[in-house]
Amino acid sequence: MKKEKVVYLFCPYKGKVLNAKREISFEIRLTSRLILDEICFNWNKRVLEDRINQSIQNGNKEEFASVRKEYLQYIWE
Repeated sequence: MKKEKVVYLFCPYKGKVLNAKREISFEIRLTSRLILDEICFNWNKRVLEDRINQSIQNGNKEEFASVRKEYLQYIWE
């Protein structure tokens, strides 16, 4: 889906025509970025947890050790 843009055209009585674009406020951009980061973080964490559980079920110690190292980056809080 194409991004819709709103463009305002200001025509002063004298001089050349000015074109202005309406921008999204900083608060909305920051909030949307934080929400997307949280969604990506949770999805990546869930995928790693699934891979860890799968390696435990399969009894694959090497895969478990490698995925565990990646997972530790998500739980260091």
